[in-house]
Amino acid sequence: MKEERKKHLRNLGVWTWSWVASLALATFGPKFIWDDHLALTTFAIITNLVNGVLMILANRKLFNHYDELERKIHLESLALSLGLTVVVGLSYSLLDQTNLISFDAEIGNLVLFVGVTYLITLLINRKRYQ
Repeated sequence: MKEERKKHLRNLGVWTWSWVASLALATFGPKFIWDDHLALTTFAIITNLVNGVLMILANRKLFNHYDELERKIHLESLALSLGLTVVVGLSYSLLDQTNLISFDAEIGNLVLFVGVTYLITLLINRKRYQ
């Protein structure tokens, strides 16, 4: 059972890093590697999208391996993270649209917020249920 979990975690790790690498390539490649070549940029973005889908499927496979308590902990953490991200993200966007902040609302900040929120709610839920 532990070996199977390790296998699923390794698989998720591989797809996650593959997605991160393809995102970096799609982000920086057009500017620094291939001088905004349309076909290469399109290919890099499609590759990133495919890697992202495969990462999600690997994550789903790992979640399906969890027992009921682990699923409950992760589901509650995901629900809180999603809700908070929608509320905070829309408020963040409104702050930018109304010029109440002096900088542009960047999606990267919202992605960071999702990750931190998920990590914190996961730690709280684990402590609460165990």
